[in-house]
Amino acid sequence: MSDPRMVSPQRVDAHGDGGAEGGAEGVAEGADDPLRLCVFATVALLGWLLGPVALIGFAALGFVGYWRARRAGLMRSRCLLGDTRLVLLYLAALVAAGGVGLWAWVR
Repeated sequence: MSDPRMVSPQRVDAHGDGGAEGGAEGVAEGADDPLRLCVFATVALLGWLLGPVALIGFAALGFVGYWRARRAGLMRSRCLLGDTRLVLLYLAALVAAGGVGLWAWVR
């Protein structure tokens, strides 16, 4: 069963004529949606604006997500660290670093 939140973006074909099937905008095969780049830029902006508060928020959110996933049975992650215990340790260290940064920021 597919996730209903996952949708394919509408794409415009190279000719702009709606394609052979007469779709609303046509679909260009092979054209990837760079949504992740937009997400990365937004996260970077929030990090720049909010500093340690953003680090604590994003790291804590990631920690809770991995904690729940591990309790549900996820032992390996696609994260570079692989083992979910290492990912949890990394995210906990980021929360701690954000706390130190926040303490130094308001001090």
